[in-house]
Amino acid sequence: MVLKIKGAESRWKNLPMSKSGSRIAIALCVLGLATVGGGLFYSLKMSRKEPTAAPTPVASPVVTAVTALGRLEPQGETIVVAPPPTLGAAKIAQLLVKQGDRVAAQQTIAILDDRDRLAAALDRANSDVEVAIANLQIVQAGAKTGDVNAARANIARLEAQLQGEMTSQQATIDRVAAEVRNAESEYQRYQQLASGGAIAAIEVDRRRLERDTARESLNEAIAKRNQTQNTLQQQIKEARSTLNSVAEVRPVDLVKASAEVERARAAVKQAQAELAQAYVKAPVSGQILKINTRPGESVGQTGGIIEIGQTDRMVAVAEVYESDIGKVKEGQSAIVKSENGSFRQSLKGVVSEIGLQIGKRSVLETNPAADVDVRVVEVKILLDPADSQRVSSLTNAKVLVEIQLNL
Repeated sequence: MVLKIKGAESRWKNLPMSKSGSRIAIALCVLGLATVGGGLFYSLKMSRKEPTAAPTPVASPVVTAVTALGRLEPQGETIVVAPPPTLGAAKIAQLLVKQGDRVAAQQTIAILDDRDRLAAALDRANSDVEVAIANLQIVQAGAKTGDVNAARANIARLEAQLQGEMTSQQATIDRVAAEVRNAESEYQRYQQLASGGAIAAIEVDRRRLERDTARESLNEAIAKRNQTQNTLQQQIKEARSTLNSVAEVRPVDLVKASAEVERARAAVKQAQAELAQAYVKAPVSGQILKINTRPGESVGQTGGIIEIGQTDRMVAVAEVYESDIGKVKEGQSAIVKSENGSFRQSLKGVVSEIGLQIGKRSVLETNPAADVDVRVVEVKILLDPADSQRVSSLTNAKVLVEIQLNL
């Protein structure tokens, strides 16, 4: 803004041109006065404006809930039922349930094709027990009466044979000894005759040969008697040992027979256990959620035969961010909604369990830009009984969980 002074311009023009210095001075004065006046006018105008109000501080929002993605599953999780690995690649012979059936704990749900083979093994084990018991009874009863009598008769026969042989051979010895004495006497007589020249020397030699032959016969008879005596006495000794072993019930035989019985009974128990494995039973009461193996198919250890869950009470497994888990406590109420419209009404429940491990997310968001490697903690929400019944057939349904914080 420029402040004009009335009459100043006309007076400035009326000044004589010769006085140019005075005109410049006057012009500078007029310009200074205009500048000062403009500043005063602006200051006065600004002072009349209303003061600007101070900005009102905005309060930070209060967090009242923690939200997380999750899934529905039966209380106690889904159980995969499979035969034990010891049966190898067993096949299904009969499947006794269908999807949706409700079963009781220990109810038979399938029969494997190994059943007949294992049943035959059990029958064989039972037969082995009967044989072992019979052997034990034989040992306990001792030897047969006929065996004992036969052993005693054998001893008597050997003793009689010994007595007869000794008598017969002793008679032979006595006879040969008499021949030796007679030959000795003849030899001495012929020796005297030969010394008187009555007979030739050859006769003496003949009698000496007869004496020596008789002596050899005597020695042979004595040796034969001794050999026969020793042989029969040894046979009698062995026969008596046989009698003792037949008649005696040794404790070690009883122990051995008893051990055989126990081993056979243990084999029966093992066969019973193996046969029981051919009947696949439900571990808990619940509902058949899925059938993974049909009759005639081999059972895989990962998929199992069936999947079972206790759908009478459902839980929502929420995957809460690691940064939010400190706000979640057991007993807090929660609201569960369907992420994909599998059910319409909201479900109610309470926090029943907070996981002890931090892991990666398993329930993925629909947003492709979401961080799939985010770290989460599983929190289980036990649904109200009425709500559990409404979603009992929606295992693994994707849900949005809102946990109410106790402020």
